[in-house]
Amino acid sequence: MPSWMDLVNYTFAISGLVIVFMGFLIAVYSPYMDSWNHIFLKRFFLVMVLYISSDLLTQVFMSNLLGTQFMLLSKSFLFLENLFASVLMPMLTIYLLHCANVYWKSSRTLWVAGGLWLIYFILLIVCQFTTEIYYFTADNVYHRGNYFALLLLPPTLLMLLNIFALFRKRKKLTSRLKLALLIYLVLPTICIIIETHFFGLLLIVIGTSIAALFLLLFIQREQMEQYWEQQKESRNQRARIMILQMRPHFIYNTMTSIYYLCEQDPKRAQEVILDFNNYLRRNFTALAREDLAPFADELEHAKAYLKVEQVRFEGKIYVEYDTPYTDFSLPPLTLQPIVENAVKHGVDPELDPLHILIKTCKTPDKYQVIVEDNGPGFSSENQTGFSIDGKGNGIALGNISERLKLNCNGSLTFTPGKEGGTVMTIEVERVEPQ
Repeated sequence: MPSWMDLVNYTFAISGLVIVFMGFLIAVYSPYMDSWNHIFLKRFFLVMVLYISSDLLTQVFMSNLLGTQFMLLSKSFLFLENLFASVLMPMLTIYLLHCANVYWKSSRTLWVAGGLWLIYFILLIVCQFTTEIYYFTADNVYHRGNYFALLLLPPTLLMLLNIFALFRKRKKLTSRLKLALLIYLVLPTICIIIETHFFGLLLIVIGTSIAALFLLLFIQREQMEQYWEQQKESRNQRARIMILQMRPHFIYNTMTSIYYLCEQDPKRAQEVILDFNNYLRRNFTALAREDLAPFADELEHAKAYLKVEQVRFEGKIYVEYDTPYTDFSLPPLTLQPIVENAVKHGVDPELDPLHILIKTCKTPDKYQVIVEDNGPGFSSENQTGFSIDGKGNGIALGNISERLKLNCNGSLTFTPGKEGGTVMTIEVERVEPQ
């Protein structure tokens, strides 16, 4: 019958194997990690799986439950257990240097780590042919030799090397990564100290497994935040690019209108030039903005655009504003493209004049911006023009919807108007403008 110590060690090994196998699956199927982290963590947890599997098999064959004739298997799996366990520390050195933006292949720290691992590997080979470090008797009983402490020296120095490297490179690491690496280095060390006082209790296996899981979860969280930050920047960059690709005919027609107004109505021509200048200035201001924009700025941007369009389409566009609430923020380049979408799909010489209403509302937890028009609405001919993922010369509405969700937990929806036309509704959380 196995002793209580054996049962505890089996439990530790099986639990550790479940933990690291789960970590391996997370590393394989995580959608947020970059390719380097993805490859590294897959390999790291594969080594962990091999290490703990070898440990479990070592325990099984050393327990003599199957008889005493398995000494060779006990010795082989103990060798593999020690070998796979030793690989983890140099791998951690590589990861630490990578996170600190050090070219690890030429790093002295890695060369030292590699040298210490090579010494350990040589000692491990020596163990298979001598009895000075550890050995098995003919009845499959494990014994430590007089120089067993020598085998522990390289891994201990490897761990100290990693702690020293972590301290040196701490300013180049995020707080989360520093904590993750520190946990992985400290927790197994504590387990080793406890094991020295309770000989036979294999606590290092479960300690290393838990530390590895913490490392994975912290890296996963770090990668997720970087992923969403990159997605946010990607949406913002796409918005900037699209704004720079202003429709040539819009600029051409505006300048043509100003040209004729200079002779017919010079004063109004001056006003249009100021409006067009204001529109362009706000476009480029929005391009340079990295954070959220006050709604008041977005509203002025839309007003400048509409004033220019009212000159181009004289008598065909009428605008009404009902905006008692302006003390909130939006991603830049949100309102004006929605208004532009309404003009683009709503102005037609053969249709009635386009009426646009821009209003703001407030609910207990959100601000709403509503752009309502009496354009063609959702007829089969123009339905794609109002698609949230529709494409056009302006900023795609899908881009606006994505940026609202990423930047301020907002949303963009559209519905048919009660008397025709379209109602576009922006909702954002009630956050004070920056």
